[in-house]
Amino acid sequence: MAASPSSVLENSSVLAGILKEKRCREHLQALKTFTAALQEEKNRDAVNEETFSSLFEFLSGLCDDLHSTSIEDQDQLSVSLQLIAESFRAQRNSCIQNPRNQNLLRRLGFIGVSVKILSFLLSSKADKRGDIFEPLRCGIQFLGNVAVGNQKCKDDIWQLSFPTLFLKLLAVADDKAVNYATMVLNTCLDEAKVEPLCEPQNIPVALRVMELCRSHPDLDWTILIATMHFFKSPTLVKRMYSGMPHLERVSLLELILAQLTEDPDRCGVHRDVASFLSDCFRKDCGDVLMLATDSASSEEVLLKAQTVTLQLDILCEMTSDLGQFMFLQDDADLLKMTVELLEQVHAIGKANSNVFSAAQNFSSSDEDSPSRSPVINFKAHLIRLIGNLCHGNASNQNKVRDLDGIPLILDNCNVDSNNPFITQWAILAIRNLLDKNQQNQEVVAALEPRGAAADCSAFRE
Repeated sequence: MAASPSSVLENSSVLAGILKEKRCREHLQALKTFTAALQEEKNRDAVNEETFSSLFEFLSGLCDDLHSTSIEDQDQLSVSLQLIAESFRAQRNSCIQNPRNQNLLRRLGFIGVSVKILSFLLSSKADKRGDIFEPLRCGIQFLGNVAVGNQKCKDDIWQLSFPTLFLKLLAVADDKAVNYATMVLNTCLDEAKVEPLCEPQNIPVALRVMELCRSHPDLDWTILIATMHFFKSPTLVKRMYSGMPHLERVSLLELILAQLTEDPDRCGVHRDVASFLSDCFRKDCGDVLMLATDSASSEEVLLKAQTVTLQLDILCEMTSDLGQFMFLQDDADLLKMTVELLEQVHAIGKANSNVFSAAQNFSSSDEDSPSRSPVINFKAHLIRLIGNLCHGNASNQNKVRDLDGIPLILDNCNVDSNNPFITQWAILAIRNLLDKNQQNQEVVAALEPRGAAADCSAFRE
C-alpha cells in the first residue's frame, strides 16, 4: 500500500525501507507519494534531514545502477529512468520557495549526483533512448529550483556544469529540456560569470544561445540571457560576432535593435558595443553595393547586405538623442563614410535602373515583409544618420558641407517607394545642418531650387 504524505513526512521509514531492497518498479508509488506531499508548503517545511538523506542514498544508488547496467538490459534501464525522474521531481518540489531545503540538499550532495546523472543521460550510452527526456527535464528543473535566490547553489551548478554540460543541454533534441536548460543558465549567470564565456573554449555556449534566439524565438530565456547579460559585455559581443555566420549575426543585430527601440531608457547595451558596431559598419558597408550587381540574388550577398542595413538601423537609433551613445558624434570617420556611401548609392541609382533607383511601386507590401529587400529604407536611413550626427554639432555640420553633402541630401528629396519618408528625413537632416550655421545656410541659399526640394515649404523656412 502506498505511504500517505503525512507518514512520509513524519519519518523516513518508507524511504529507508526502500534502501534495503533492490530498486524496482514497485518503489515508484512511494516516491510519487513523497513528491505529491512536497507540493504543499507545510510539508516542505516539515520534512527532516533524515528523510532527505535517505532520498540521497536512493538517488546515488540509481546513479550507480545507470553506470553498471548493461545497455541490453532494457527493462532495468527503463525502471531506473522512471525512478530517477520521480526522485528529481521530489527534489524539485522540495526546493520551491524554501531556502532551508535548498541549503540542505546542497550540503547533502544532491547537486553533484544530479549533474552526474544528467551527464550520463546525455552520454553516448543513453542518448539514443526516447525515455531519457522525462528524467532529463525533471533533473534540469531541480537545478533551476535549487538555484533560485541561492548564490552558493548557483556557484556549485556553474562549477559542475560549465561549459560542457550546459552546451550539451542546450543541444538536446527536446524543446522542453532546452527551455529548462536556458532557465538554469539565466539563473546562474551574473557579471562575473559572463566574462569566462569570452574564452575560446567557452564561446560555443554563448554562440549556441544566440543560435537558439534565431531558431527558437519562442524561448524567452534565451532573449533574456542575450539582452540582460551578453550585451553588457563588449568583449563577449565582439567574440560572438566574429565567430558567427551572417545568419546568426543578423539575429544578434535584430535583438540589439529591438532593445534600443522597445525600451531605450533601460537599454543594457554597453557603449563599447556601439563603438564596435560603428567600426563594423565602416568596414562592411561596401557589401551593400553588391546588390546592384549580377550577384544580388546570392544568399550570401543578401545576408551581408542585411547585416549592413541592421548596423545602420542600430546606429540611427543610438544617435537619436540617446545620451550614452551620443559620443558617436565624435567619430569623424563614421560621418565621412556615411556621406560617401550615400553619394555612391545615389550615383549608382541614377546611372541606370537598379535596386538603388527611386521607385514608385507603392502597392508593394515589402515594408512589412520580414524578408524584405535590404535596400528598403537604406538611403533614407543614411540621411537619417547624417542628420543625427550633425544635431547640435557645428564641427559635423561643417564636415558635411566640405564633403558636398548638403546638395547630395537635397537631391534625395524625391518620393521613392524603396525609401518611405526619405523626404522627411532629408528635411530633418537639412534643418540640423543649417541650425546656427550661417555658412551652411548660405550654401542652401545659393543653390538653384529644383525638383521636390523646390516645392517644400520646410526648406523655404
